[in-house]
Amino acid sequence: MRKSGILLHIASLSNKYGIGTMGREAYKFVDWLRSAGQSLWQILPLSQTSFGDSPYQSFSIYAGNPYFISLETLEEEGLLKHKEYADINWCKDPRYIDYATMYENFYKVMRLAFGRFSKGRNGNVSEEYKAFVAENPWLENYTLFMALKDAHGGKSWCEWETPLRLRDVTAVYSAKKKYAKDMEFYAFLQFEFFRQWYKLKKYANDNGIQIIGDIPIYCALDSADVWCEPQLFQLDRDRVPTVVAGFPPDGFSEDGQLWGNPIYDWDRMKQENYRWWVGRMSFAKKLYDIVRIDHFIGFNSYYAIPFGSKTAHGGEWHDGPKYDLFNVIKRETGKGGIIAEDLGIITPSVRKLLKQAAYPGMKVLQFAFDPTGKSEYLPQNYTSQNCVVYTSTHDSDTALGWFNNLDRTTKQFVKEYLGVRHATELPEAFIDIAWKSTADMAMTTMQELCGFGTEARINVPSTIGNNWRWRTLESDFTAKSAAYLNRLTEICNRKPPFKKTRKKR
Repeated sequence: MRKSGILLHIASLSNKYGIGTMGREAYKFVDWLRSAGQSLWQILPLSQTSFGDSPYQSFSIYAGNPYFISLETLEEEGLLKHKEYADINWCKDPRYIDYATMYENFYKVMRLAFGRFSKGRNGNVSEEYKAFVAENPWLENYTLFMALKDAHGGKSWCEWETPLRLRDVTAVYSAKKKYAKDMEFYAFLQFEFFRQWYKLKKYANDNGIQIIGDIPIYCALDSADVWCEPQLFQLDRDRVPTVVAGFPPDGFSEDGQLWGNPIYDWDRMKQENYRWWVGRMSFAKKLYDIVRIDHFIGFNSYYAIPFGSKTAHGGEWHDGPKYDLFNVIKRETGKGGIIAEDLGIITPSVRKLLKQAAYPGMKVLQFAFDPTGKSEYLPQNYTSQNCVVYTSTHDSDTALGWFNNLDRTTKQFVKEYLGVRHATELPEAFIDIAWKSTADMAMTTMQELCGFGTEARINVPSTIGNNWRWRTLESDFTAKSAAYLNRLTEICNRKPPFKKTRKKR
């Protein structure tokens, strides 16, 4: 069935408290999506962010971002008083997240909620909490990891004293006893996060909206995952990476991209029948309706850069697990529900892997406008309906910002192809051809729908300090834009047969 939707991260939703949450603003957005005739809501990873604020660099592949917990919902549950969070000046500019202010204030507020939760836990809530802990065995390692990070002033586990860094059994046992209360605080945060998330997901699903989630291919070095299972990564005896992930120099970057993530020991993973990945994908498929796997081509082959390098020069390509991994994932978790982010160098080997996996790949319109008209990203050249077309992504500029930076020849080709005269017409024209394409799924962003420029860009790859900050305002979600998208979706045979609206909570 043909579908369409909006890419908008939870963090980018509008409220008074510094960052978007799973509270009333998220429910309002679901209602707006429904009024716009959409059936897909794509978000970025729900993961807890670390240095750099990127959702693709997290302390855990499982843990949710506590910042997304609705403080208003906690007040309704009796865990917070209104003035305890409402009197804080969370941000100066509602368009942009102030992560420093979030970090300074959020956990102080959550400690107050945890205190009331600990004192008042009884009855159904107590049983629900116990069940949550029992059903999520990853919690013990994660909560200890976070407690120890606090105890070490936020330092990476790579800088901890040797017994803890190497997970000496006695040292770990002692730490669990010493930091038991801190571990319970982090377990409480995850309990509240997932409690709110699954309620929101149910509301979206009840209203005909599927959630497309996103998982990074790699883990952050400073994560509970690498600390607890170092044997699954290419580390030396002292737990130092031998190589790290990245992408070689190309026309876009003369130094390439140095991501710095440790790389999997795929031979060891295979010996364990890919247990780690099966667990990760099983969890992701429960969390989302559809899972987008970032950097899918890295499973075909990966670029390994010697640890300590300052740039991506000097790396080498190695074979990844290829279809062997996805054959196991399909067998253990089911066949569908995955989108492959196949952007980058598409070799015959990558095409073979995509065909074997049968996952839909991605078509980003900004890559399409080679003046020869032969680009495989132009809708006229799609050879399969099994794909997802995007007007832009979180890693690209908006359509308007992208167009303003093109050379004159390409600008002229874009205008002729789309039948537009002015740059301001471009975002709507992009949405129009995406929706009218043969792709099974068509996605745009709120930035595109609002016609925003570079000021609304989410991320500039390989840069730190000014990313992941942009937010919507309540005024962005207009009835006019919903009506426009609803009619276009109907014309393009992408509108689902919605059932009767369900109550919010």
